[in-house]
Amino acid sequence: MGISYDFAAAFAKAQIAASQKPPLSGTVFLSLNNLTKPQLAKIAQAFVALGFKIVSTSGTAYVLELEGILIERALKMHERRPHAGDMIANTHIELMVITSAEDQVNEIDGHKLRRIALADKVPILIIVGGTLATAKAIKSLKSSKIEMIALQDYFDVEKVNDSAKNLQSVSSSLLID
Repeated sequence: MGISYDFAAAFAKAQIAASQKPPLSGTVFLSLNNLTKPQLAKIAQAFVALGFKIVSTSGTAYVLELEGILIERALKMHERRPHAGDMIANTHIELMVITSAEDQVNEIDGHKLRRIALADKVPILIIVGGTLATAKAIKSLKSSKIEMIALQDYFDVEKVNDSAKNLQSVSSSLLID
């Protein structure tokens, strides 16, 4: 569980608790299907702004290059070596963003990539919203320390000086309005 007054910090805590600690630097592998490609530039720019390098396969790379985003191309698993799976196995990729593809060959490649990433404990993101939340969590982790506060302290009025920061008073005011 992750709890904080800030969503990004709470999400970061939840990811760490789930053994999916977001990397603070390195390379992000992006491979998105056609349905999620409209969000691709936003995702890539979020990670580039945090200092990450971007690696992607041909279709994703093409879209990113059209947007003017610098990337490194990676071969698909079925193309030849060295491919994206080799990059993961050789610790050149710290985070994977991969959405399911429409065709059978790409679906098989995606399955193999996810298995390699799981074996090497590389965090995998498969949903656009979760990917953008992870970028915000990384930004939060890079800009501030994780604060540990007991759950009951979020609701203890005497321990929280600022009543606006008391979750109970905030939630109660929502019911009144």
